[in-house]
Amino acid sequence: MRRASSVMSKGNFEQTRIVDRVVLDAGERHRRRIVLTGERGTIFLLDLPQAVALRDGDGLVLDDGSVIRVTGRPEPLIEIAAASAHELARLAWHIGNRHTDVQVVGDKLRIRRDHVLEAMLRGLGAEITPVEAPFDPEPGAYAAHAHIGSGNDG
Repeated sequence: MRRASSVMSKGNFEQTRIVDRVVLDAGERHRRRIVLTGERGTIFLLDLPQAVALRDGDGLVLDDGSVIRVTGRPEPLIEIAAASAHELARLAWHIGNRHTDVQVVGDKLRIRRDHVLEAMLRGLGAEITPVEAPFDPEPGAYAAHAHIGSGNDG
């Protein structure tokens, strides 16, 4: 079985090296070791030294140097906007206080759909828009090394 033992960050590998892709949601992209099958049928063992948070666009380097592209599966999310940067920071504090995964996208925030959080955010004055998109949440303060892949990993 083919084996992927390193990760290269998006933009740090040649597109011509891509032989297949795997489509995974945010939870499925936090991995260390698992057998995966690409969309074109490539079966391989992801075998990393530690669990990492794979990001949309990363490349899994196979033992022959070819690359499997990681693609984020669209998930049901809400996009959160506010009237000012101050208000957005306040909303981010409330989200973080509930230990909820959050993604920063420009001047907006994204979280997974949750009717309780949506009601709270509306009550705080947030503008909420449902979206379907890949979710790449911030790794968190205690996960400083959870994403590997500089361009020197493969």
